Amino acid sequence: MKKQLERKPIANPSPVVPLQTRSIFPLARLALFVRAGGRCEFDGCNRYLLEHPVTLTEGNFAEVAHVVAFKPDGPRGKEGTRPKNINDANNLMLLCPQCHKLIDDHPAEYTRRTLEEYKERHENRICHVTGLGPDQKTSLVVVKTSIGEQTVAFPFDQIIEAISPRYPISRQGTLVDLTQLRGEDKAFFEAAGNTIQQRVARMFDPGGEIERAGHISLFALAPMPLLVLLGKQLSNKVPLDIYQRHRDTENWTWKKDGKRIAYEFRQLQSGTSGNRVALILSLSGTIPIKALPESIRAAAAIYEITLQGQSPAPTFLRSRQDLENFRIIYQEALGTITKNHGLVEAIELFPAIPAPIAVLCGRELLPKVHPRLRVYDYNKNNGGFTFALEV
Repeated sequence: MKKQLERKPIANPSPVVPLQTRSIFPLARLALFVRAGGRCEFDGCNRYLLEHPVTLTEGNFAEVAHVVAFKPDGPRGKEGTRPKNINDANNLMLLCPQCHKLIDDHPAEYTRRTLEEYKERHENRICHVTGLGPDQKTSLVVVKTSIGEQTVAFPFDQIIEAISPRYPISRQGTLVDLTQLRGEDKAFFEAAGNTIQQRVARMFDPGGEIERAGHISLFALAPMPLLVLLGKQLSNKVPLDIYQRHRDTENWTWKKDGKRIAYEFRQLQSGTSGNRVALILSLSGTIPIKALPESIRAAAAIYEITLQGQSPAPTFLRSRQDLENFRIIYQEALGTITKNHGLVEAIELFPAIPAPIAVLCGRELLPKVHPRLRVYDYNKNNGGFTFALEV
């Protein structure tokens, strides 16, 4: 829940304090309507109260309810310390008639604390939505597959929190659902890769949501080779924000605290074949040279990007800047490989990386400049790294 904005009481502007009556001052009533956006503040209702729900006739169909009742013997009238001004906007809720009757008929269920939480969430949401500018639109793209036997959820409220201050042009967005495809063999990667290419191609149809938004917010969990392919398909056609699911908080919001990550690019082996190059990404875990296929260990020049000053770990990626720092060193690595080895047809890529970095690996490839990527997938049941697909 977002921290409630500190609000001064809005009540009687006169320095003379009269005896309290049920009459609510116009300024307090106006403040309540504005904070509520003209909608019912009961959690999950959100009914628009300035038109009739059937005939759509304009009018005021709202009721103003007290959180702490006007009289001490009323609903929630004796819960905690009573407000100094019972008619202050901070003690009022804008409700439809049905929700007003519900909370007052069942005060034991709809306590003061519960209603204050409803009010806070609703008014913070209205404040956030009305504060968004027209250039903050985005199109949601969700890519999901089964991880083992489970499918990771993408709660909409977590997505909204993660993309703030942007807002989705629609709730539906684009879903690339790979959960019906099972396996870890060549047939699986081929089928899943075809699905990704087809869905991404349709995403950019003229007049579609992405064209109207001019921006993509990507939430994706899938095997690394598929995410590299996804990034290549998305390329740089429109601006893109990529989000990470954090294991500690189990949400998708980039963190703003903590030390920023630095990366190190180095050559591990010169190789005996000038046109065969491998790039190891030891970020979520360490990939030793001995884990690579024999043919690559024997002949390829081998490079590595890893974390500087700390051991690789699954939770290292925390902030947008960490992702941007990787983009910079990845471009430097591609440039160095091209400089050292000329027009290499393909780079053998061995990733131990989080999902956003996999997407970035594909998206940062420049056509006619960088080599293709032959991406390997790690599966201990299949004996380690096996070739998955070419991007």
